[in-house]
Amino acid sequence: MVIGRASAWLLTAAGVFNIVIWPRFAKAIVDDDRAWAGEAWASAPTGFFWVHAVLIVTAMTFGVIVLVIGLRAHRSLRVSS
Repeated sequence: MVIGRASAWLLTAAGVFNIVIWPRFAKAIVDDDRAWAGEAWASAPTGFFWVHAVLIVTAMTFGVIVLVIGLRAHRSLRVSS
């Protein structure tokens, strides 16, 4: 499969975006009162916390995969030029 230069840049940008944005969202979830049954980090996490934790881990995983594909496409374009 051949990925063009514009697609390689788009994949790289999408991967970087996901890696930059989702940790900030994770901090917001941890700081949210709905994430904990009582005091933050001193009580059990709620379903709200776990659902968002799965969402964040999945999105970050896909972000890394997309970033790797974009970087490999850049490398293959450089080698073939």
